Amino acid sequence: MNIDLKKMATFGVAGNFTGHLEQAGEASDFTNVKTAEAKAPKAVFPTYIPGADKLTPAFLGIFPFDSSKIIFPKGEQKLQIEPECAIVCDVTWNNGKVTALKPVVFSASNDCSIRKEGAKKISEKKNWGVSSKGFADNYIAIDSFDENGILNKYRIASFLVRDGVVHPYGEDSAVRDYSYVYGKLIDWLIEKFNNQLNEGPAERINDYLNEAGCPSQVMISIGATRYTDFGEHNFLQNNDLSVVVVYPEDKYSKEDIIKGVEQGTLNDPMVSVLSQRVEV
Repeated sequence: MNIDLKKMATFGVAGNFTGHLEQAGEASDFTNVKTAEAKAPKAVFPTYIPGADKLTPAFLGIFPFDSSKIIFPKGEQKLQIEPECAIVCDVTWNNGKVTALKPVVFSASNDCSIRKEGAKKISEKKNWGVSSKGFADNYIAIDSFDENGILNKYRIASFLVRDGVVHPYGEDSAVRDYSYVYGKLIDWLIEKFNNQLNEGPAERINDYLNEAGCPSQVMISIGATRYTDFGEHNFLQNNDLSVVVVYPEDKYSKEDIIKGVEQGTLNDPMVSVLSQRVEV
């Protein structure tokens, strides 16, 4: 299957791993956001909207994905890897509303973020131009998006490689351990795509999707893992290498993945690897 991100609207999910927003210093942004239950994600946010014009902020019309590098945003200092599993979904539409989402592939993703005070919307910290986000070239087909499917045995690991030393950056986490995943996540996404309001750090996504021409596919990075102590307190620098790996736990151990990153030997097509060099 050919995937063309430039034709898709792309999104992230805020607060889908317990504790991540607190580590990122963003929990206070969502103080007034009401959710159906305590563990529910807080919002879906846009990272790229093709055809951004009158309703969609212009910066969201700039394609931000690069599978090999991150260009550091000018004037900023605190930039963090956001290690995630991303899914591409076929979209069914009816009168400008999303009626169904069918996940077709998944991939390692870096929903890279600027940590800064005063940003009114999540998206302002996400897309600062070209080469500000990552989606791995080696994406993997989804058989069924449920407990019986391929993703239920996959884990997300991430690393910052600095001066030749591999530092675990996010906690090695199972995809099945997202707060919302599978059918519950899909139902939540459909509701947010259709009904999320422009309030607090959230935006009215349905307006953006309609301005994009009701795209036939969307990509969603479904949430960042919690950070290790190193990841929480170390921000990206020039020439760092950001690595996000989505791998099957029945074939590889955590130690196998670390060794593979150290030796550059993660070449299995059933392992999705995203390696991005930081350029200032």
